[in-house]
Amino acid sequence: MASPAPPVAEELPGPASRRLYSRMEASCLELALEGERLCKAGDFKAGVAFFEAAVQVGTEDLKTLSAIYSQLGNAYFYLKEYARALQFHKHDLLLARTIGDRMGEAKASGNLGNTLKVLGRFDEAIVCCQRHLDIAQEQGDKVGEARALYNIGNVYHAKGKQLSWNAAQDPGHLPPDVRETLHRASEFYERNLSLVKELGDRAAQGRAYGNLGNTHYLLGNFTEATTFHKERLAIAKEFGDKAAERRAYSNLGNAHIFLGRFDVAAEHYKKTLQLSRQLRDQAVEAQACYSLGNTYTLLQDYERAAEYHLRHLVIAQELADRVGEGRACWSLGNAYVSMGSPAQALTFAKKHLQISQEIGDRNGELTARMNIAHLQLALGRLTSPAAAEKPDLAGYEAQGARPKRTQRLSAETWDLLRLPLDRGIPRAPSSDEECFFDLLSKFQSSRMDDQRCPLEEGQAGAAEATAAPSVEDRAAQSSVTASPQTEEFFDLIASSQSRRLDDQRASIGSLPGLRITLNNVGHLRGDGDAQEPGDEFFNMLIKYQSSRIDDQRCPPPDVLPRGPTMPDEDFFSLIQRVQAKRMDEQRVDLAGSPEQEASGLPDPQQQCPPGAS
Repeated sequence: MASPAPPVAEELPGPASRRLYSRMEASCLELALEGERLCKAGDFKAGVAFFEAAVQVGTEDLKTLSAIYSQLGNAYFYLKEYARALQFHKHDLLLARTIGDRMGEAKASGNLGNTLKVLGRFDEAIVCCQRHLDIAQEQGDKVGEARALYNIGNVYHAKGKQLSWNAAQDPGHLPPDVRETLHRASEFYERNLSLVKELGDRAAQGRAYGNLGNTHYLLGNFTEATTFHKERLAIAKEFGDKAAERRAYSNLGNAHIFLGRFDVAAEHYKKTLQLSRQLRDQAVEAQACYSLGNTYTLLQDYERAAEYHLRHLVIAQELADRVGEGRACWSLGNAYVSMGSPAQALTFAKKHLQISQEIGDRNGELTARMNIAHLQLALGRLTSPAAAEKPDLAGYEAQGARPKRTQRLSAETWDLLRLPLDRGIPRAPSSDEECFFDLLSKFQSSRMDDQRCPLEEGQAGAAEATAAPSVEDRAAQSSVTASPQTEEFFDLIASSQSRRLDDQRASIGSLPGLRITLNNVGHLRGDGDAQEPGDEFFNMLIKYQSSRIDDQRCPPPDVLPRGPTMPDEDFFSLIQRVQAKRMDEQRVDLAGSPEQEASGLPDPQQQCPPGAS
């Protein structure tokens, strides 16, 4: 048998090899440039294909590779493939730190923080964004500093919004940790606003004003919120930004609802409706109709409320939004009850029940069944022939149809028809902010797959024996502590998870697309050592990453139904809960005159921060 050939030391490439390297470098750069062009044109899917091809070809130019990683991460972010975005931003961060590129490290840290924010990993996101801020300040980069301040504010804002959704508090109250988180968001937005004013960046000022308005809205500071949203509106008009103008009007409407100025809110929602039609955005048009319908309910103009809910219903049907269609039917049932038309209300209540069953909305189903029972009982007691007539729904799909007012019911009959306004369909965030809960649920499940590292035979057996119970089992055994074997299994996962970031630091040679040659090996080995910031940054990430396993031990929250025609915050369900008693009092004497029914606007409501929009 022939002896193996001795190892050959790497030599400088000869003329033929240099030509091959040159062609490969040109090919990599050409592919990357085409990917960049496609992404700038908005075709991120095609852009990703070219960037991935560039990585396959590879390059020895470290700056070029870092730029490819950064743009690939951003392209995957826009495609909402956040796991892939996270992967490439991590590659970019590792490469930038290795070669001592401080500005590159700052940008990579910021991109990583934004991606972690969308995945709901807020503590890790804050560490990354703070790293971006520290380096920007160190380098005297005012633009980067402003961007980092804004990003940190965004992370605290998103965290506060999620906590406020999960907090079952009475209107006007938030737990201390939620308030502290939102105050932190406001502080960073204020610092960002001050800096972008200094830089003269009007567009950035508009974004800061809008987010400050949203944060104060969550905190229940509705007067302050309107002040900031008016500033946002003025800058949006200054730039001709119709989408931002539409959002500002919608946010102003939301804030005025909680200030009790329903008539002002209605005017802002009408502006929202007009702009949504100019933008040809049917989903937002439906949201505006829904908001107007609820606002006119608060104004006790039930005919106009039904008109807008009918418009919402038509668009929801056109867009196949079953959640929005169900909510429209529920709202229409309430409106027709308020107008004294139980037969028409029953039609919509039955439709609401059907849709709730189809989409698995348990709360909606229970509400619909209760409403149907009340309506059928009331109809059984009515003796008027008109009450037994089938509702005239001809033309009910025509937008703008105004329902006919039918006979009024007595106070005794009304007692049978009171609908449980505090039992509405659960509110849910809209697509306006990247479908946060859907993304969190999706990627939380995928992250567990990353933790399923190979186990030894004994460990595997223990893991299988202590497999996580179902949600139902966990609910039944919530008071039972975990067994020692279960704790051992989770400790094993936590230990494995905490080592994952160490693996990212371990080997620069594992970076895809990197060709290590004599030209760049010196940069990889030592050039970055003098500016190496130490392990504090990664230690912080490891700390928060290893603690995430505790979040995975509790039952996951139910995924709430959502639809594109529902507003960002279905806060009207909260308003109705607050108003339920007062609305009952206002409806008692249905036999009275229309003037008596509509006498006076309701008093301003207690401030209730349901969430930013």
